[in-house]
Amino acid sequence: MKIKVCGMREAKNIAALTDLKPDYIGFIFYEKSPRYMKADPVAVPEGIKKVGVFVDAPKGYVLQQIEAHELNVVQLHGKEDQQYISLLRELVHTDIDFWKVFSVGEKFDFKKLKPFEELVDAFLFDTRGAAPGGNGKTFDWKLLNAYRSELPIVISGGIGLEELPAVKELLQSSLPIMAIDVNSKFESEPGLKKIDELKTLMNYEL
Repeated sequence: MKIKVCGMREAKNIAALTDLKPDYIGFIFYEKSPRYMKADPVAVPEGIKKVGVFVDAPKGYVLQQIEAHELNVVQLHGKEDQQYISLLRELVHTDIDFWKVFSVGEKFDFKKLKPFEELVDAFLFDTRGAAPGGNGKTFDWKLLNAYRSELPIVISGGIGLEELPAVKELLQSSLPIMAIDVNSKFESEPGLKKIDELKTLMNYEL
């Protein structure tokens, strides 16, 4: 089970986080986000994968950030359709994974995932809220019982230390959960993570 820490922005905070060796570090390339990554590329150890989070961004902008930040994963958090993803994949000349985000509410229809199965490498499920991510609330994970795809899943939305026992229980299911994605519950302010609490997370036996 892998861990992604998203919404990183400050160089010193990023350096402290990399010492903990998370599997993924997420950078948000969306100007309306309080965690918007507008700084120059930051050095990240080779064993940690860099995820770029985009929301309905022009394809040229995505390509620029892939090259500038040497991204390993593109996470699409908007209304990107199959055509957008297909064209973007054709334009990318490096080995990159694509994750498509879906915000889950009580009436979420998992059938809408089907057209994306051949285009992406994983689905990330987040909580439906006012903003695209960083809402600090979990969704009802029982809804995932309706998941029928074999693609890996990343679970996001309101995961903090208090939720870890429930996460551990969820991992006992047959769902193909690849990673959990943490963000706002580990912050002292948007974009600034509490390293001590993340250390507790990294040491927790999931």
